[in-house]
Amino acid sequence: MNILRKNELPENYEELKKSVNRSSNWRERLDAIDELGQYKHAKVIDVLTNVMNHDPVVKVQDAAHRTLKKFGEHVEAPARKKGEPVKGVNKILLRIKKSLPEGHSYEEFKEKLKKMRLDVYDTYEGNKGTDFDKWLEQTWAELNK
Repeated sequence: MNILRKNELPENYEELKKSVNRSSNWRERLDAIDELGQYKHAKVIDVLTNVMNHDPVVKVQDAAHRTLKKFGEHVEAPARKKGEPVKGVNKILLRIKKSLPEGHSYEEFKEKLKKMRLDVYDTYEGNKGTDFDKWLEQTWAELNK
């Protein structure tokens, strides 16, 4: 069990703050929340509150919420946003599909998405979990129909 350090900031606070806001890596954000969760400090609470309310990946929001509850903060579970986590995602995906040669494979599309828009790829991978590939391939197949 980790010891909760009150009114202390981790030595690497600025680095963790950057990690928790890195839009293209939800796993890194989860790790940063885990590490920040050992330090009950006003600055950490502010960072986690922001993540809980604004991160596009539900798993990350939930981790921030759990950590704040562990700190004894009276916070409501984050509201589940309706619609897509990335505005205009279908236009983004269509643009990527059109940039590839006719007859390209799903794997080529997936790789180009990862290269061009890692933030979009990461957000949907984090939210869809094991259903990500199924969702992305189905979306790819339906684009341009």
